[in-house]
Amino acid sequence: MNAITSLVPDLTKTSTFTRIATLSFLSFSILFLGKFFSDSYHQHLSAFSPSTVTATTTTVASVSPTTISIPDASPPNASPPPPPPPLPPPLAVERTGIVDENGLMTDDFVVGDFDPSIIESVANASAKEGRESDEGRRKKSRVRVEKFGVCDESMREYIPCLDNVEAVTRLNSTERGEKYERHCPEKGKRLNCVVPRPKGYKLSIPWPQSRNEVWFDNVPHTRLVEDKGGQNWISRKNDKFIFPGGGTQFIHGADQYLDQISWMVPNIAFGQHTRIALDVGCGVASFGSFLVDRNVTTLSIAPKDVHENQIQFALERGVPAMVALFATHRLLYPSQAFDLIHCSRCRVNWTRDDGILLLEVNRMLRAGGHFVWAAQPVYKHEDNLQEQWKEMEDLTGRICWELVKKEGYIAIWRKPLNNSCYVNRQPGVKPPMCEANDDPDNVWYVSLKACIARLPDNGYGANVTTWPARLHSPPDRLFTIKMDAYMSRNEIFRADSKYWNDIVNGYVSAFHWKELNVRNVMDMKAGYGGFAAALHDYGVDCWVMNVVPVSGLNTLPVIYDRGLIGVIHDWCEPFDTYPRTYDLLNVAGLFSVEQNRCNISTIMLEMDRILRPGGRVYIRDTITVIEEIKEIAAAIGWVTLLFDSVEGPHATLKLLFGEKRL
Repeated sequence: MNAITSLVPDLTKTSTFTRIATLSFLSFSILFLGKFFSDSYHQHLSAFSPSTVTATTTTVASVSPTTISIPDASPPNASPPPPPPPLPPPLAVERTGIVDENGLMTDDFVVGDFDPSIIESVANASAKEGRESDEGRRKKSRVRVEKFGVCDESMREYIPCLDNVEAVTRLNSTERGEKYERHCPEKGKRLNCVVPRPKGYKLSIPWPQSRNEVWFDNVPHTRLVEDKGGQNWISRKNDKFIFPGGGTQFIHGADQYLDQISWMVPNIAFGQHTRIALDVGCGVASFGSFLVDRNVTTLSIAPKDVHENQIQFALERGVPAMVALFATHRLLYPSQAFDLIHCSRCRVNWTRDDGILLLEVNRMLRAGGHFVWAAQPVYKHEDNLQEQWKEMEDLTGRICWELVKKEGYIAIWRKPLNNSCYVNRQPGVKPPMCEANDDPDNVWYVSLKACIARLPDNGYGANVTTWPARLHSPPDRLFTIKMDAYMSRNEIFRADSKYWNDIVNGYVSAFHWKELNVRNVMDMKAGYGGFAAALHDYGVDCWVMNVVPVSGLNTLPVIYDRGLIGVIHDWCEPFDTYPRTYDLLNVAGLFSVEQNRCNISTIMLEMDRILRPGGRVYIRDTITVIEEIKEIAAAIGWVTLLFDSVEGPHATLKLLFGEKRL
């Protein structure tokens, strides 16, 4: 008995040890088996995890199907893993909201009843239409475009809407300059060939050297040398034209002339209060070319008349310019566009027809802006010239302009800041104010009106900030654009600026824009001017013609309020500039909008006409549109490269680069 009792403690100890050892063994066995099956199961599911879908798709897209192999990741003797758990039920659709009339999100709306059969029929019709549309585009893009021929040599300087002799001969009157206005060719008679370049054409001289000299062979016309050589406009030296910087009224040079204006009216403050100027009857644009040094962008305009190549010389020099004139239609610029408008012996009769031409100047001149007139009636004392001066004094007084300074051969007026002077005039004083429903920014083929354009009562347009702050400040006239959103417009403006800043940063880095001879740039669908603003921010030494198509929102007042220049245009018609005048064309989303209104080939031929040899085109658009454009570009003779957009290789947008080789 004592023996048995003495054995109990030892047995107890032994049993406890055995139990602990057994439990430990079982625990390690369970952990090992769990880890084994967990790893095997994870290997089978990894191909479907969200983090690897993109990488798997990209790899498959870049590897030939015959090379794809999927290794068996499971152990050779392992039993099949248990089936995956069932997928969770789909999330219930939550009520979010809609955009109300103020551009804000709201959940205060009612969903009415609907007929399921109608919804189904609409969906089926939309799907069928989409399939037919996509199929039609693909067939259209697959059709090979025949190579375009070269136009006749007589079309070297061809501007389609200004050289339409047939239309001009049918005009009832030409006494007000109608023959120099736009008369575009009819359908079937539009450009269908590549405009030739002059023999011996060379790549343009880079800016700023081009301000002083250009190649003779690029603009081989000597008429201006013969007519204006004595006025210090232009001369020829060997294989170049030389520009001394003078003008008819400032033969001693534009710089001295600008100093005089600044001294007369210090408040003009070139480069601060005065950022955007218009030079009427500009000659070879020496006035604008020297304002560049004072941080002023000047749009130089003149008609294609007896001095027909003056705008061509201006653009070859690298100065912003466009063929335009005061005749019977509004100029293609918005109200309150220019801080200063200049006319030096510009050969415009400002007082004819009840002052209708000066009223057009008044429409385009910013509230508080200045009009500078340098002409013989200002300083000569012949009876007929003094009569012209009295008429000018009378007219400017009736439209409430203040004669700020008259000295020597220069007179400078200032436009009022608001309508108070207009409404306080004596009853019956002419010209009257325009009707309240007249839109001063509606300019496409709109006739001139002998009335005073009303200034906004809220001061929009007059209270822009000084340069360069105004480039990035959302202007007040952002709220005059006829678009749905209202409260979110400042955010839309800033988002557009950020978008183009990122795009241009990529362009400058990838395509080395700062190393190229890029001076004359056009944005063919400019929006708010974000592309041009980004070029300025990244230090690309160029100017941009911001084109706002008539098919979209009229954002042109916003562009001018930012301190940029631009014009309204319909790309179904040719642009008013000479051939070979732009170094770079930016085309973002234009063709997908215009393809239902215009012939894409016609737009592409127009782009080729205005693009310099050696010039470049950057087209961002949908894949189907890009495929068609690439065919047309090859038929024109461009060298093209296709790039993915920043959104990646599977995005709907692509970038087509085109170069017009010399």
